[in-house]
Amino acid sequence: MEQTPEQIVLGDVTVTRIKEFYGPVGMTPDEFFPDSPDGSWEEHRGWLSPDFWNHETAECHSAIQSWLLRSEGRTILVDTGVGNHKDRPYSPVWSRLNTGYLDNLAAAGVRPEDVDIVVNTHLHVDHVGWNTRLDGRRWVPTFPNATYLMTRRDFEFWDPANENESVLGRGNQNVFEDSVTPVHEEGLTHLWEGSYRIDRNLRLDLAPGHTPGSSVLTLDSGGDRALFVGDLVHTALQIAEPETNSCFCENPAESRATRHRLLGHAAENKALVFPAHFGGHGATEVARSGSKFTIKRWAGFSRIS
Repeated sequence: MEQTPEQIVLGDVTVTRIKEFYGPVGMTPDEFFPDSPDGSWEEHRGWLSPDFWNHETAECHSAIQSWLLRSEGRTILVDTGVGNHKDRPYSPVWSRLNTGYLDNLAAAGVRPEDVDIVVNTHLHVDHVGWNTRLDGRRWVPTFPNATYLMTRRDFEFWDPANENESVLGRGNQNVFEDSVTPVHEEGLTHLWEGSYRIDRNLRLDLAPGHTPGSSVLTLDSGGDRALFVGDLVHTALQIAEPETNSCFCENPAESRATRHRLLGHAAENKALVFPAHFGGHGATEVARSGSKFTIKRWAGFSRIS
């Protein structure tokens, strides 16, 4: 496994980290992860602070980022963050941002028209925002030549026309309309079910719990393996305490079962785990520790700040 700053090579696939935001998200551990065991944050403070938790201010920290993959001649973006200029009345921390995300993508040598595939692991506010950009008064696809891969389950669950209730309440308001519908109306979406093979190195599978259509991207190439798990793991505490859900999980029991299954698979196969929101070194290899897991080593990315 070769590596350069902010890019690692796994088999025939390069993985580059594209940052949008890193910092406090206005929630304490008790708010963000209400079922975390008493004392667990302090117990694991040595590797939770400062990358995932500021113990002095009691604020959780998160990264908003995309994973940029180059595989078999194609350019693939895994999740697209929050986006600029989006009105998020019930998620004020993400409302009307103006970040340099596209500049960061350009620094990695990628123009929006170069992207071939966009993977939305699920359709939450902080995973689909750069699907579109503002052109005058219209939301248009940011990546006009890409196929946007979304699970049909999540597409149907978050479609406002279906009037499904969510643990987010109105937290995802406007997201479908400004970040999903415009690319769907342009005929750029592919709504997949069950599993979807991108190429010989990359496969998507359903991993429900966090949302009904949450998915995981498996990389298997040249003896290297990785799992891009979206929000099934929000914070490093959930590796040591896999029973811990975030407050945003639609089906808590299913989320726990899926997390145990995927972390177990990662431990048994020495697969790097790439969560969507890890600051610090971004990804980790895990090992079993009884019925729980531990961090075996961090990935080769420099610490994000």
